[in-house]
Amino acid sequence: MLEKFLKQTTFTSTDDFKNNYHVHIPDNFNFGYDVVDEWAKTHPDKKAICWVNDKGEHVDFTFAHIKDQSDRAASYFQSLGIGRGDMVMLVLKRRYEFWFAIIGLHKIGAIAIPATHLLTKKDIVYRNNAAGIKAIVSTDDGVVIEHVNEAMAESPTIKHRIVCGDRIPEGWDDFHKGLRFAKPFVKPEQVNVNDDISLLYFTSGTTGEPKMVVHDFTYPLGHIVTAKYWHNLNEDSLHLTVADTGWAKAVWGKLYGQWIAGACIFVYDHEKFNPESMLRLIEQYKITSFCAPPTVYRFMIREDLSKFDLSSLKYCTTAGEALNPSVFEAFYQGTGIKMMEAFGQTETTPTIITFPWMEPKPGAMGVPNPAYDMDLIHADGRSAEDGEIGEVVIKTDKWRPLGLFKGYYRDEALTNQVYSDDVYHTGDVAWRDEDGFYWFVGRMDDVIKSSGYRIGPFEVESALMTHPAVVECAITGVPDEIRGQLVKATIVLAKNYKDKAGENLVREIQEHVKNVTAPYKYPRIIEFVDELPKTISGKIKRAEIRRS
Repeated sequence: MLEKFLKQTTFTSTDDFKNNYHVHIPDNFNFGYDVVDEWAKTHPDKKAICWVNDKGEHVDFTFAHIKDQSDRAASYFQSLGIGRGDMVMLVLKRRYEFWFAIIGLHKIGAIAIPATHLLTKKDIVYRNNAAGIKAIVSTDDGVVIEHVNEAMAESPTIKHRIVCGDRIPEGWDDFHKGLRFAKPFVKPEQVNVNDDISLLYFTSGTTGEPKMVVHDFTYPLGHIVTAKYWHNLNEDSLHLTVADTGWAKAVWGKLYGQWIAGACIFVYDHEKFNPESMLRLIEQYKITSFCAPPTVYRFMIREDLSKFDLSSLKYCTTAGEALNPSVFEAFYQGTGIKMMEAFGQTETTPTIITFPWMEPKPGAMGVPNPAYDMDLIHADGRSAEDGEIGEVVIKTDKWRPLGLFKGYYRDEALTNQVYSDDVYHTGDVAWRDEDGFYWFVGRMDDVIKSSGYRIGPFEVESALMTHPAVVECAITGVPDEIRGQLVKATIVLAKNYKDKAGENLVREIQEHVKNVTAPYKYPRIIEFVDELPKTISGKIKRAEIRRS
């Protein structure tokens, strides 16, 4: 399948990739027809999904299955009056129906809005009205059903509530029944053009209401790099990305690039993460490639990795938050595998990557993805030198990269704040070393200026995380008349340290940070808390901490 879109598929260096990587973009590209149906035509029995849940159920789906079920979903949606440009929210956790539904929506030119099951009534009302959502497809999770029902009185655009499961609440349509009795699907005469919106994500920022990020129908092609040149997948790979389908990370690692590369997606449908269960699955199903945020690896390295046969595992990647070098080293010691980090946003595909041909640097994000024209800039627009801190930006005056968002839906002013004059401002701050590797510092609003120094929260948090008392932490700046700002650490303690919270532990942690990193970075203020305030996507609300 890769050869359909790439003239050259194998690269030996970043320069080789930069000079020779080129994606052929078909007219009116549609992932449903041009990838899923193509696999079903040429390799109908090729396994597409290996789905397992925490109840012991296991189902495999071939590409022939995915074509059939997505065709049925497309026909069913059409019978409800859903078509090109209509908004449909998918609250499907890790249920396999997600893949049937999203491909079905693609095939009729509708707009999929993946969403988390953690949304409250208020969240659902906001999303329904902000995007003009026409239908919601949900699992039969009682809490989700209740919140959707409560939102209906304030959601005039919603015409259909569709449920996947054994329990069909009053007022809801049965998705499985709809697929069973769907008429033979007939492809619409005009499904989409490349510039049409195919995906909308609500990004939960740490302040304000979520932004509506929209991607066009060519977006999946941007994830060829994700799967082939970050996850390092091929047609024999069995790949597991740890992500709920409500987040953009799911289509990064559980759909587009993986199927273009011909890999099989492993899906573990579970309610509560358990590191031992995850390791047992890797062992039992002989998973070859694994991707998860650093938090998952932090839990995994606390297990005795020698108890598990992880010999099938060949490649591991991480993204979603900055990777502490201590986690990298512990996982490497336990498995012999070096984690390959990457960085990106809901607005993009991976923009900074540790490629397979590179030796990773623990704690570094990688190098710029040559598919993007990237730079680090100062506030005055000057490019940062090696070693200088700057904002990560993407320039589009030479070309517009596949995977870059179209803008924020129905919010031209907000779009122009971050993307104007052919420059997209990510709002993330980093520095570049002499080898071209980018090192994450923090969000622009989170960088601390103390006594003339610029201090990134991540570097202090990385130092803190090497102390055994620290389970989680957040670094923020506190106003100070003399120094401008003081470094404050808000820390969640390990259970066996909670009864030791006090001045002695504060001093011990402060001395530890001074020994691990530059002394001027140590937290002069330390507060112990039971938990950190977070958004529903797990991002730490530093603004809330600063206000407390």
